[in-house]
Amino acid sequence: IRDLHKWYIGLMFLGALSFAYFSKSLSGSYMKSTITQLERRFDIPSYLIGVIDGSFEVGNLLVIAFVSYFGAKLHRPKIIAIGCLLMSIGTFIIALPHFIIGRYEFETSVRWEINSTDSPCVPVLVPECEGESNMSMWIYVLLGNVLRGIGETPVQPLGISYIDDFASQENAALYVGCVQTISVVGPVFGYLLGSMCAKIYVDIGFVNMETISIGPSDSRWVGAWWLGYLIAGVLTLLSAVPFWFLPRSLPVGQKGATRCTPEQTSFIKDSPLLENKYPADEPTGLMGAAKFAFSTSLIGYFLSLFFFAMSCENAKVAGVTVPYDGMDVLLFDKPSAFTACNSDCVCSANDWDPVCGEDGITYVSPCLAGCTRSDGSGSNTVFAQCSCVGSAGNLTARTGQCLDREDCDRMFPYFLALSVITSFIISLGGTPGYMLLIRCIEPQLKSLALGFHALATRTLAGIPAPIYFGAIIDTTCLKWGQKRCGGIGACRIYNTAAYRTAYLGLTLSLRSASFLVCIPGFLLLRQQVRREQRNAVRGALANGGAEMEALGKDETADREAAVVPETKSVREPVVRDTEGSQPTAEHHSRDRETRL
Repeated sequence: IRDLHKWYIGLMFLGALSFAYFSKSLSGSYMKSTITQLERRFDIPSYLIGVIDGSFEVGNLLVIAFVSYFGAKLHRPKIIAIGCLLMSIGTFIIALPHFIIGRYEFETSVRWEINSTDSPCVPVLVPECEGESNMSMWIYVLLGNVLRGIGETPVQPLGISYIDDFASQENAALYVGCVQTISVVGPVFGYLLGSMCAKIYVDIGFVNMETISIGPSDSRWVGAWWLGYLIAGVLTLLSAVPFWFLPRSLPVGQKGATRCTPEQTSFIKDSPLLENKYPADEPTGLMGAAKFAFSTSLIGYFLSLFFFAMSCENAKVAGVTVPYDGMDVLLFDKPSAFTACNSDCVCSANDWDPVCGEDGITYVSPCLAGCTRSDGSGSNTVFAQCSCVGSAGNLTARTGQCLDREDCDRMFPYFLALSVITSFIISLGGTPGYMLLIRCIEPQLKSLALGFHALATRTLAGIPAPIYFGAIIDTTCLKWGQKRCGGIGACRIYNTAAYRTAYLGLTLSLRSASFLVCIPGFLLLRQQVRREQRNAVRGALANGGAEMEALGKDETADREAAVVPETKSVREPVVRDTEGSQPTAEHHSRDRETRL
């Protein structure tokens, strides 16, 4: 009955931890998917978005050492429950700015009166700077993400150590693999949720959608980023419930063993729990696991090189990526939005209100396209008499960017297939690498070691990476948006070739450096394995010598026992009972052979 109870409680903990991993990975991946929406909504550059993204790691870094060390000595399931509760509160705080900020307004030249007589060549009145302070609402997103990082801290080190303490050695890797699998499934749903919310307008339910002249493909479009955070917050809140009802520890599943909590093993020498789970004479394997994890990562690295060959052409934007005559000559070094065909219009170079001309080229604004008349209203507006569109200079243009990207549509299936294969191969080494980490440390230090592992990951990668990746991405921007009161806003169009080279180049460079770091790790691990093998051989030889000494004593006793009956036979005859006869030297010899 006790074993059945332990199995039931362990299954409950495994299910609760898996759901917690699912909810936290879903909210984390959703955060990644809304980076573009947040950048546009709060009109901030990519490096600042990197600071917001890295704030999660900052929150984790603040408490990781404290939670990992002291959390193992407390009620671990309840500590995890508190962490899930904090993650939920932080997720709700991230969505808070949407409900206290004003409605989203984007720059546009579209008139809402049908067949308006206003010419696109006349500059549009720019709204005053009121409400500009609302852009600082991104601080709420920053603080909420920090709280998410604090709440996520105990889930991994305390949860994995709890499983490893009370699962049998042959099942521990299976359970950890199940949890890691769920953590991979979570981002799938997170990105799907992000895709769905990105197609919904940010102020859905508060504005008349007929007055919205832009679509999801427009760089000014902002989706309902806040909606997914509400869903993720509810899921994270629900994941905290089961942990409140789980025990502090589980009984050791071996007859005759003394019940001992994992916290007591830190202070009790020769704890029966540690003796059962970590036999002293067990040889260290797990070198094979290191080689397997390294091999899968190396294969994934070489497969990632093929991403350099997968490219999309830059969008054809007059005055930004192509000249106004339509020739495929890039002007990245000296972009110029002004030319002779729009010299009669009073245009602003800072505006971003793209229109698609009949010639298949995107123009930064109707004014810069030289359009002098507009027909229709809202998203159905058509600009006519555009002097810069076409060779004759009298074609029309419609609102929005041109969407002729056939090369990207052809390349996307190959990109998706390569991404799936690469991710699958790399993930194969995840569980062996994790179990290697657990088995290479003292059992009572598992929680602390996992915490410091997470600490190093956050410090070296989680915090700085979004910042310098964002800074490098900003260098590939071709057209920046402008805030109402001045200053650079969000990027409107990137140089896709430079973006690909910078992003992939930095990623592969960091992975190359990580492989160099692995070399001394392999050498140290090999020395440790050889040292343990030598100790095992010495132990076996010592045990064999003791056994040989015992056998020698037995042989001496046998010889003495054989001499005594002969002496007695000379002095007096010995009467032997056939049923209870005395053992002879032959009997001793047979008994010794049996023991040997």
